[in-house]
Amino acid sequence: MRRTSFAQWPCSVARTMDLLGDWWTPLVLRDAFYGIRRFDEFQQGLGIARNTLADRLRRLVDEGLLEKQPYQTDPVRYDYVLTEKGRDFWGVLVAMARWGDRWLAGEGGPPVTFHHDRCDHDAHAEVVCSHCGEPLTAEDTTMRMGPGYPPKLARHPEALKRFGDGLTGGSI
Repeated sequence: MRRTSFAQWPCSVARTMDLLGDWWTPLVLRDAFYGIRRFDEFQQGLGIARNTLADRLRRLVDEGLLEKQPYQTDPVRYDYVLTEKGRDFWGVLVAMARWGDRWLAGEGGPPVTFHHDRCDHDAHAEVVCSHCGEPLTAEDTTMRMGPGYPPKLARHPEALKRFGDGLTGGSI
């Protein structure tokens, strides 16, 4: 069964999900943050089928989240290293972990904690306004059409329903 592509949708959430595609891709990225770099290490740690892992790594390289760096020449073997784009995915993983820790962790608590080395404290993700630093919640946030929203869709009934007139936005 062929899945629907969201790559051209005017929504960064949809485009991100199109890139992620399945549950293995974020786990491959998570392991890259653990310092895993080699195919066999990813495969062993995740228990993922080799062909599935090869597909996910190829996609992450093609999309610029990982880059291949040769570490052996005969035969050629590669390390898979996070790029700037890949390292920027950190916040997404930490936010997912925060939600999972709150809603899915058992009585024992979070299975993994994040220790902020600079202040020497355990920490968790918080979504805050980039302007004032206050928490960014659904109750006090309005989504508006951004500069990249396709003009031809701006007056579509679904867009008007979501965003109102496009300037003041709709409620969440």
